[in-house]
Amino acid sequence: MGRVTDSSSRPTAPVAPRRDTVRSHHGEDVTDSYEWLRDKTDPEVIAHLEAENAYTEAVTSHLEGLRGRIFTEIKERTQQTDLTVPVRHRDWWHYTRTIEGQQYGVHARIAVGDSPDRPVLDPGVVPQGEQILLDGNAEAQGQEFFSLGAYDVSADGELLAYAVDSSGDERFDLRIKDLSTGEVIDEAVTGIGYGTAWSADSSTIFYTRVDDAWRPHQVWRHEVGGSADEDVLVYQEDDERFWMGIGASRDDRHIMIGLGSKNTSEVRLLPSEDPTGEFRVVAPREEGVEYDVDPAGDHLWVVHNKVHRDFELAVAPLGATSSEQWRTVIEGEDGIRLSGVEAFSGHVVLSLRENGLTQLQILPLSVDGRPVGRGYQVPVEEEVYTIETSSNPTYDTDALLVVIESLVTPSSVYELDLLSGALELLKRQPVLGGYDPDDYQQHRLWATASDGTRVPISLVARKGVTPDGTNPGLIYGYGSYEISIDPYFSVSRLSYLDRGVVYAIAHIRGGGEMGRGWYEQGRLEHKTNTFTDFVSCADELVESGWVAPDRLAAEGRSAGGLLMGAILNLAPERFRVVHAGVAFVDALSTILDPTLPLTVGEWEEWGNPLESAEIYQLMRGYTPYENIRAVDYPAILATTGLNDTRVFFVEPAKWVARLRETVTSDPACAPILLKTEMVAGHGGKTGRYDAWHEVAFEIAFMLDQLGATQTS
Repeated sequence: MGRVTDSSSRPTAPVAPRRDTVRSHHGEDVTDSYEWLRDKTDPEVIAHLEAENAYTEAVTSHLEGLRGRIFTEIKERTQQTDLTVPVRHRDWWHYTRTIEGQQYGVHARIAVGDSPDRPVLDPGVVPQGEQILLDGNAEAQGQEFFSLGAYDVSADGELLAYAVDSSGDERFDLRIKDLSTGEVIDEAVTGIGYGTAWSADSSTIFYTRVDDAWRPHQVWRHEVGGSADEDVLVYQEDDERFWMGIGASRDDRHIMIGLGSKNTSEVRLLPSEDPTGEFRVVAPREEGVEYDVDPAGDHLWVVHNKVHRDFELAVAPLGATSSEQWRTVIEGEDGIRLSGVEAFSGHVVLSLRENGLTQLQILPLSVDGRPVGRGYQVPVEEEVYTIETSSNPTYDTDALLVVIESLVTPSSVYELDLLSGALELLKRQPVLGGYDPDDYQQHRLWATASDGTRVPISLVARKGVTPDGTNPGLIYGYGSYEISIDPYFSVSRLSYLDRGVVYAIAHIRGGGEMGRGWYEQGRLEHKTNTFTDFVSCADELVESGWVAPDRLAAEGRSAGGLLMGAILNLAPERFRVVHAGVAFVDALSTILDPTLPLTVGEWEEWGNPLESAEIYQLMRGYTPYENIRAVDYPAILATTGLNDTRVFFVEPAKWVARLRETVTSDPACAPILLKTEMVAGHGGKTGRYDAWHEVAFEIAFMLDQLGATQTS
């Protein structure tokens, strides 16, 4: 499978020069020949990355036609001129339009007017009275990259604060626009982090700044129209384990600072009508205690793990300053992970997960703001699915927007009547070209891990595909930070399914799919469970007959890229091709350097190899870059972005160089490729058409290696 060429005409892979540096820790000296690739200001480094890109293009040039077909499939299945469900916020209905041929969305609104009913808008018709708040296409003009880090309308509805990144490094420039004139009236503040929050009188805005390690560590106050030199530092977090975020409460009464490490959290509140006041701590941080707060009227609703590791729901007085004031409403229960709370004037919405699937529980409140019974769960009638709340900025409401999707059901926005529990479908993601969910099948499988743990797998395939041991397949995984990869619909995935590929998601330990214990069993000293679980899931796909033993692909990104590197070292014979996106494959080098992002704050996730010889040896034993074996490996595609501040491009660049000098596989059958986006960050290209081209490139490479390039 894959293309085999005559060696005399085959492109030659770039060879990075070896320039040895020595790392010394815990009595061990480790030689690293490729650390010099870290410096992106070095012309030789840039030349090497460009040579890698040229090699990748040459090796995959025969796939140009397939890439074009896949891009066309994605484009033709997408309703390119479309709009989101209008969402009411104060006196306006807000929505985002996309227009055929344009890369970015147009953010707009129309006045509520005399009727409180949600307007029914035609995607192809500009509604009467539309006011454009932000046109991403105009903002991105002349830029190769465009991303928003904030989009925040002031309380009086007259100003828009938005933050723009034009390189991919996730550092943003703040702009404030007068919505009555469309004029940008303030662009004094630059180099900020994510998020903003307005004061009640719309005169003041709060924002975050990041330190040299890209950690949001400060909150600043800025007067609209004033000089940035006059801005006031209102809070600084000196504990390098903690990150922060800024935002406003749904009831508009508070500005909120959220602080959190991997184990501990703290929330601070400030009345939005008193922007020059002092932030109040809801409950002082206690090591190992995590909590989240949503203010509502005279109460604070709190989800926390002070008592139970899978969290419980509590209520506290609005002015609470200690966890001793929290009163339990729903006790914690093993295997039912309470993940968040959203409070409204008459209801509380609790997000949770059970048996590896998400749930929403609705709790009615009495007139004094206290819960009435345990409420009800919103039903979903599919074997595997995801349900979550959508944008619901209005505090005083009896209706909630929720999103339900699955591997076969496109993302669907419903309005939930909070009083009756009735669901009304407002919009299902259009999928053009005759898509019919009945043409596909989805299943929940279970693999048995090496220690006997049962690991869930979500699987989707075309109808008619049977577990006969002949099918090509792809398995996706992540498995870190308690992040769950829940079942979701993907238009681009159809290009796999319609070519007979079985697609699976491995819900491995280190993620959060099965509760807090699932996460704890895949972090720190238990991290290797993440990798062995994934291999067990791959084995299950083969042993159950869903995938042929020589036709299995694997894919993961970021920490999932670390996963890809680890499983390649563990079981290279199991996979035909692997895509490692923005891959954290040199994890030990990074976690040993406290000046880098993903270091000090990450010690609670991975351990601290600087202080602990045991953690050092554990990470030394699984870090992909340091454990490559001199055996045959499958085909590998590593993708990265030059301006990525989360996982530096140097990690996949070093990894590819060492793979090529170590593995014994024939590059004609199993090429090892590096593709670097030279103007992009952790998320890759931002314009939707550019992103589709990028996805089409990746899919074409995987399909070619699987021998599954033809539609069925």
